[in-house]
Amino acid sequence: MSVIRSKARSLAIAALVLPSALVAFSASASGDGQWKGGEHVYQKVCGHCHDTNGDIGPVLAGRGLPPAYITAIVRQGFRAMPAFPASFIDDASLQQVGEYIQQLPAPAKE
Repeated sequence: MSVIRSKARSLAIAALVLPSALVAFSASASGDGQWKGGEHVYQKVCGHCHDTNGDIGPVLAGRGLPPAYITAIVRQGFRAMPAFPASFIDDASLQQVGEYIQQLPAPAKE
């Protein structure tokens, strides 16, 4: 399968999965609207597209991306990634996600 066709297929899958994930995972926040930490948000939301195989979104682990960069991309969206408003993830939790992503080690080479 060509690279373009493979990427198009991955984006189509993301377009179908992401809306239902947003609804399902918004219920994962605790009663006060806060997530349970950066790792929790990453596992419940980010990891579905940004896992270590890079099938949908780019791999984030091991890149040392600064939390401010993660915040900007999450709030504004970028390419196929939609923006996530403060009503979905509050600023403090988003900062925790950024810090978690920044410290993730690079995935093992296969």
